Amino acid sequence: MAQRVFDSPAQLRARLLEVVSRNGGHLASSLGAVEIAMALADVFEPQKDRVVWDVGHQAYAWKLLTGRDGSFDTLRKLGGISGFPLPSESPCDAAVAGHAGVALSVATGFAAARDRRGTDEHVVAVVGDAAMCNGVSLEALSCQASSREKVIVVLNDNGVGMCSVAGLFERAGFRRIGPVDGHDLAALRAAFVEAKGEKLPVVVHALTRKGRGFGPAEADPAGWHAVGPFDLRSGEKPTPAVRTWSDAFGDAVRAVARRDGRVAALTAAMCDGTGLGGFAEEFPDRFFDVGIAEEHMVAFAAGLAAGGMRPVVAVYSTFLQRAVDQVMHDVCLPNLPVVFCVDRAGVVGADGATHQGVFDVAMLRCLPNLTICQPRDEDDMRRLLDEALERRGPTVIRYPKGAVAACAEPASAEDAKIALWVTGDWMSKANEVAHMLGGCEVVHARYLKPFDAERLAAQRSRGMKIVSIENGCVAGGFGEAVGADMRFGWPDVFIPHGSQAELEAEFGLGAADIANTLRRVYG
Repeated sequence: MAQRVFDSPAQLRARLLEVVSRNGGHLASSLGAVEIAMALADVFEPQKDRVVWDVGHQAYAWKLLTGRDGSFDTLRKLGGISGFPLPSESPCDAAVAGHAGVALSVATGFAAARDRRGTDEHVVAVVGDAAMCNGVSLEALSCQASSREKVIVVLNDNGVGMCSVAGLFERAGFRRIGPVDGHDLAALRAAFVEAKGEKLPVVVHALTRKGRGFGPAEADPAGWHAVGPFDLRSGEKPTPAVRTWSDAFGDAVRAVARRDGRVAALTAAMCDGTGLGGFAEEFPDRFFDVGIAEEHMVAFAAGLAAGGMRPVVAVYSTFLQRAVDQVMHDVCLPNLPVVFCVDRAGVVGADGATHQGVFDVAMLRCLPNLTICQPRDEDDMRRLLDEALERRGPTVIRYPKGAVAACAEPASAEDAKIALWVTGDWMSKANEVAHMLGGCEVVHARYLKPFDAERLAAQRSRGMKIVSIENGCVAGGFGEAVGADMRFGWPDVFIPHGSQAELEAEFGLGAADIANTLRRVYG
């Protein structure tokens, strides 16, 4: 399909809805930012000026307007275009934008480089009001107050943010234009032209509505933030046919909270995604949503634990990366009983490289006092949560995105020559491999740290080959911890977008692929 010209916001929204209804994606935010994207493309030069989006799930219209309409049907598909801005995909994407809160920092860097090189491109940061609650955003704003590089900030204020941000920019020395109706294309164009003429930092305050132009998303923007395929005519989403790991966690944490009044639950603006919606309703005085502020959340949990509570932090693996320092300094060093329930651990699929949860084990297993475990099914999750809340130090319980189901007992064979050490969600895969090969003993590595060193030593004393199978990165992962002779997991690259099954096939991590590799190596 050739690149078309979009003459109106309605045409852009129709194209967005057409593709997202088939492919899934981040819908409500992108619908709300259509006019902002159009006005930016009209007033600025996308290939010259640096437009930094924060977060990139606002940017679908920007992709359509900057040469990617012809490939937009491949959105989030294996080999297709990313659901987030990606400089390797287009020169119009100034920076990667999968995590919130960094746009103003990146834009300030672009502006400082421009001023020192003596060039004349404009630098624009499109920042949501919720992202301005992030600590990195506030650090950047503080720095801007003294550096004074000319940056144009578009504050996309859709009323979802958990803090008041309208006056922050003025106190940092920005001139404020607006508030402007963020769905009035002419008003936005005029505001951006005015901002271009300023010599010092300026913020254009645009008032928008998430989900604009699609009734169901306007009525429930949180529910339509990130969606799978849906019926475009009726606006109905398919009823989930499976029970997810997030569902299982949500039920488990409510059960322990009923028994123990010290149990509190924390999230960073991901209440429903992490399965905490029911907890928030049942225990509102023990539920804390801190907004997009993972570093604060972990340090806050440390204070709760030191004060006698038993905090359970529910966080996606990709977002816990933002708070590794607090895990070390504020939780592990004082050995506080904080439980980290790490959702979306492992490859998550269509959200791609910025969201694949493959790095948590490698980042965390070096930290003293920290226990790391992974359940194989829902019953195991409940037991591990109970054990974690009895422990006097910190615990990580990691689990993947997707369906949770009962898992068969680990396969074993007499006189086994190979021990397959497997982490949680790939237990069924390891059993398949064992049945394909014969002569294998499957070990569920329920605890990744500390692991069952006695069992490992006994297997090695019998001359068994140790093979690790994990839904995480091989570099620094569980296989490295046990010194596995062969290690199956995600390689030392950023894993692209695609379905989980497609990615496993692409990287040789299906059961048949693993069995064939072991057969080739060990006969």
